[in-house]
Amino acid sequence: MELLNFLNGNYYVLVPALWVIGFALKYTPRIPDWTIIWILLFLSVGTGIFTFGFSLDALTNGVIAAGIAVFGHQMMNQTFGERKTKTGRNKKV
Repeated sequence: MELLNFLNGNYYVLVPALWVIGFALKYTPRIPDWTIIWILLFLSVGTGIFTFGFSLDALTNGVIAAGIAVFGHQMMNQTFGERKTKTGRNKKV
């Protein structure tokens, strides 16, 4: 995986944890979908800073981990999930 080359090895466990948290947030009724990526970003950066101290490396790796988690989730949805047709209806692929 080329994208994981940018991520520090200490953050590998954070990506699946963010997927699980994002999945839980997706099915929480009072949390709008648009806020999930921001929550994941702040959790990822906060975890990186808390664990490895406040540094540029912790900040950038937190952002990269959140990006990989969101990108990976969207890649799975777009590949295997439902897609909207031009008429606006969902179409199972």
